[in-house]
Amino acid sequence: MRLADFIVANIEPILGEWESFARALSPGSAMSVVELRDHAESILRVTARDMVSAQSLREQSDKSKGLGGGGAESDRLDEASELHALGRLGSGFNLLEVVSEYRALRASVLHHWRQAVDHANAQDLADLTRFNESIDQSLAEAVRSYTTRVDESRELFIATLGHDLRAPLNALLLSGEVLERFGQLDQENAQIASRMKVFGRTMTTMIHDLLDFTRTRLGGGIPLSVAPADLAGVCRDVLDEFQAANPQRTFHFASDGDLRGEWDAPRLRQVLSNIIGNALEHGDDTGAIALAANNSGSGVVLTVTNRGPQIPESALPTLFDPFVRGATRARSSGARQGVGLGLFISRAIVTAHGGTIAAASSESEGTVFSVHLPRRGPAGAKTPD
Repeated sequence: MRLADFIVANIEPILGEWESFARALSPGSAMSVVELRDHAESILRVTARDMVSAQSLREQSDKSKGLGGGGAESDRLDEASELHALGRLGSGFNLLEVVSEYRALRASVLHHWRQAVDHANAQDLADLTRFNESIDQSLAEAVRSYTTRVDESRELFIATLGHDLRAPLNALLLSGEVLERFGQLDQENAQIASRMKVFGRTMTTMIHDLLDFTRTRLGGGIPLSVAPADLAGVCRDVLDEFQAANPQRTFHFASDGDLRGEWDAPRLRQVLSNIIGNALEHGDDTGAIALAANNSGSGVVLTVTNRGPQIPESALPTLFDPFVRGATRARSSGARQGVGLGLFISRAIVTAHGGTIAAASSESEGTVFSVHLPRRGPAGAKTPD
């Protein structure tokens, strides 16, 4: 008997073992038979039909790479697998448990078939290959569907949280302003009001980072509003703010050539603030931080240099990934603690301008962040009215 026919003829005992395995997993212990089996029968029946459907070498290659294109039955298999993964996610199964179901299903089918077949021939080997291809396709689609929904839910939660936090945060900042302006606070309470404002601004930055992160991850990108700007003035403004907040630290600025162009100046100010804030947090707490802006002909190069512990070579490739924090602890009282999104968002802003950002670190040269910006923003960027 062909393997596809065997699966259909023995679908009930196979489903029984699927059900027993799923029930043994923690989320399945309180689920009904219907919930445990959900789309398992559909996956098996479509798998059997997919195994005997015509398939070219190109379609076989595409399926092995997760590219689909295997015909109508292959598409139905993807649909059943997607529904199964989403149902398991909603029932509290983690991804490893979903994967283990497929492992158990494969083992169950092959165990029953091996007992029923005395001698395997070339056709049986071809059927086994098609079965494994279909199960792998179903598993890949289930994993893709599961992880996509988890990522979307996580990012939607972060976006909602960031949006809903803004109202109470604005109230906190306003309260701090009112208390300071009241003018009748003793020194201790005046310090409390000042700290309220500082913490409020820190939380505002974190919320803006979260909102930018979700916008970027959900495909919206960083919106730009470009206008003529002089980066020399932008750099001086940023350094003045950091110098006022960190009077004990030393900041240097050097510029060379024409630094005018068309950029989103507030966004580039955000980039510089993130990089310099990172230098304050992870660099030497007594060394100077140097910012340089130089004309590069068709664009401008910004560099931020600080001394401190060398960033390991292995950490550089993931330095701009989201939620990555440095291994060193913050040492400067002016360091801005965040959620590990600053460099990720900085890269997104620079990329939106058509530029590049990179980092290098050595004991001799220190840590250097370099931003290369074209003199004009990308076509299609919004310009102020």
